[in-house]
Amino acid sequence: MKRNILALSLALAMGASLTACGGGSSSTPAPSASTAVEPTASQAAAPELSGTMKVVATGDIYGPLFEQFTADTGVDVEYISMSSGEVLSKLRAEGGTPSADLWFGGGIDAFMSAKDDGLLEQVQFDAAEDLDPTYRDADGYWYSKGITIVGFLLNNGLMKDLGLTDPTSWADLTDSQYAGEIVMSNPAVSGTNYAVVNALLQSLGDEEGWNYFTALNDNIAYYGKRGSDPKNKVTSDEFAIGITYIDRSIEALTEENDVSIVYPTDGIPWVPEGVAVFKNADNVDAAKYFVEWLFSNDDHLRTLAELEQKDGSKLIKPSLEGVELSYDPSILMKEDLSQFGAQREDILAKFETLMGDKANVADE
Repeated sequence: MKRNILALSLALAMGASLTACGGGSSSTPAPSASTAVEPTASQAAAPELSGTMKVVATGDIYGPLFEQFTADTGVDVEYISMSSGEVLSKLRAEGGTPSADLWFGGGIDAFMSAKDDGLLEQVQFDAAEDLDPTYRDADGYWYSKGITIVGFLLNNGLMKDLGLTDPTSWADLTDSQYAGEIVMSNPAVSGTNYAVVNALLQSLGDEEGWNYFTALNDNIAYYGKRGSDPKNKVTSDEFAIGITYIDRSIEALTEENDVSIVYPTDGIPWVPEGVAVFKNADNVDAAKYFVEWLFSNDDHLRTLAELEQKDGSKLIKPSLEGVELSYDPSILMKEDLSQFGAQREDILAKFETLMGDKANVADE
């Protein structure tokens, strides 16, 4: 299987010093830029950089962006695919000697925890002032490259066959008619689903919030080990309802499959996707310059938005032209991001007990 091949690649790239923390990962060299590529305007401002920059990313879609960075700087790029929860666990296990240089993507809660643990490098540059302060660390230890929003994906055929009514809100998901037909990802692995838990706890309050998740757990059959599990299992007719990130790739599924998207009427949870440099990294200079390179040039942000099929970079940099939000930001839940990192360990410990064996279902 592709997943096994990717996992083997990760093992070779990261080395034996990494402690396995669950879930698959991959190591992939970014496409090398041809020597015939003309330098861009940003190359003239680049410092003297060399070697290879190793990037931990949430997927393997970023080749063109890294290729342009190589063309501008001469720095080769290798990237490793891993979820934010896995990155934080491995980073702590590495004991201050990270195997990568740049952390690119994943829920901001893990970045906040890494900052608190002293595992990130401070990065400051003039263009940071153009970014919305809501989506960047005031001290420059992490930045957001966009946000992920969360809603429901419904398998229309299963909903009809099972005689289920379409849920329209988070409150609806606790209805007993959905017992065994809802799938979401483990929030310890998926920063997106951790955002769901944290946002609803903030909205409902601690006691009512945990009562809600206890009721929701009664209807959930499976907690996936990957953020993509809910949409994969809904589109493959395994479950009727998936709690999932929503972007243009999910929107495309509604044209290719008999599925539909629901934006909950009681609020859309969201989470910023982080970018940071690992402290004590081998090529820290290249990684720090990449952060500046990305946010200082609107062409790079537009490329990123196109690769990710997301428009959240418009929220990060309001002056960005050529990228427009496909949703009204007023539908987003009110969230205090400062609580995402500070409460992470306590929330996940409590949620682990709540999930029980549903988080240990073997992949098929």
